[in-house]
Amino acid sequence: MTNYTHILDLANEADPPADGILSRTIFQDDRVKAVIFGFGQGQELSEHTASKPAMLHFVKGEAAVGLGDDTKEAQAGTWVHMPAGLKHSIKAKTPVVMLLVLLK
Repeated sequence: MTNYTHILDLANEADPPADGILSRTIFQDDRVKAVIFGFGQGQELSEHTASKPAMLHFVKGEAAVGLGDDTKEAQAGTWVHMPAGLKHSIKAKTPVVMLLVLLK
């Protein structure tokens, strides 16, 4: 029985569309949900909140990330932890691949 998930290269799990945003759940259990996102250049996820803590890991590309009242830069290798209820947004400056991990 296989009880692990192995993904060699997250950047290949979401090919950013030319126009739009795609998302796909790559792992889920009773404690965590992992969703890979592909953002086309210039695409934006408008400001919203999450009811659970979450982590963002930028795998590819460059983006501006709104965190509360701050705007931070993101690039391949950027990691962010957000507590539940924090306002956040993402705007892709280039095609972006990002992993979202929601803690349940």
